[in-house]
Amino acid sequence: MKDSTFITRIVLKNYKSIAVCDVQLQPLTFLVGRNGSGKSNFLDALRFVADALNSSLGHAIRDRGSINDVCRRSRGHPNHFSIRLEFVLPEGFTGHYDLQIRKRPPGGYEVQTEECSIQNKSCLTSEAYFRVESGTVTDTSVEVAPAAVPDRLYLVNASGLPEFRPVYDAFSRMGLYNFNLDKIRDFQDPDPTDLLMGDGSNLTSILTQFPPAVKTDIEEYLAIIVLGVRGVEIEKFGGKETLAFKQNVVGDKHPWRFLANNMSDGTLRALGILVVLFQGGNEQQKRVPLVGIEEPELALHPAAAGVLLDALRDAAHRTQVIVTTHSPDLLEDKHIDVDSILAVEAYDGNTVIAPVDEASRSVVQDRLFTVGELLRSNQLQPDPASVVSAAKAKQLRLFNFEKRNSNRTKSKKEH
Repeated sequence: MKDSTFITRIVLKNYKSIAVCDVQLQPLTFLVGRNGSGKSNFLDALRFVADALNSSLGHAIRDRGSINDVCRRSRGHPNHFSIRLEFVLPEGFTGHYDLQIRKRPPGGYEVQTEECSIQNKSCLTSEAYFRVESGTVTDTSVEVAPAAVPDRLYLVNASGLPEFRPVYDAFSRMGLYNFNLDKIRDFQDPDPTDLLMGDGSNLTSILTQFPPAVKTDIEEYLAIIVLGVRGVEIEKFGGKETLAFKQNVVGDKHPWRFLANNMSDGTLRALGILVVLFQGGNEQQKRVPLVGIEEPELALHPAAAGVLLDALRDAAHRTQVIVTTHSPDLLEDKHIDVDSILAVEAYDGNTVIAPVDEASRSVVQDRLFTVGELLRSNQLQPDPASVVSAAKAKQLRLFNFEKRNSNRTKSKKEH
């Protein structure tokens, strides 16, 4: 598989039910676990970053209730949460983006620390970097730095600089999806944006923008997943738009047209997932570097799982894909790479996310069982050796920052 990986590693601390996790991501990654284990919270951490960059930090927090609903609730009463994302850009640069949000009484918040560093793959020193602490820029590679404020993400201001614009564009164009089928069925307003909304509420506009060849690919996949569907078009009613499906009907040689409000949940979800996977294509300006989909198998017949898996694999050649699932049927394929599986479990309200344990890894690699068979028998567990403690996560983060500063100081002395 072509390496489409954008985010190579994610470290979370005190985010909702996740005390701490430190995991590597693949071009196609499956988060596997029971209902309520915390899979959605992992994806929501990425959605939080995209929301905060596209609107504002305050909007992203309010959408989740309050800062108390985002920061993990536990007996230790943590007063902050943090997200670290390590990434690779198409231009050949690597880097990391860190943010730590601290609660401020009563019900307030501030960006305690925010840091971005971008390096050339062939060079250890940073090409561009900034570090902001409580509204003050404490370290940066740019001569004239934009002002910082404690209640907003600095990357938004830094996006006006060419060094940081690619990072802002990539993180703000992540697509995280949990469809609202009522909004997909409803008449939609035309939308000029080229990124599908997380609930699917502008699906008609995105489908209209696809080149004919891409639309044909979507229709071919859809016809296999939903037998009898021959195509999908956009029907206009005044200033509104809706989906119109062409479907075979017994006794008529020509397909009939059915509007979205007459179609099943499974058909609408299947179309939404396919649009997610094909959006952006190979156009660099419209590129969607990462998509996350919550339980794509919902409302689909188990026989369609293989086709859905093929579509996910196809998309992972163009964009990084993260899927949450508890469907054994979706993971039944014996060729699924066990390294693409992250096991999710909840212990006393705390979410643990890690690669699968060594015993499960061994039987999958030896072709004794498929990942789906292990999931069906509840044998996919997080590897205890890979579960990271909060103390270790803090040490890793500080070490990386100190190492970068050490390399920069050494470079300055040599020149």
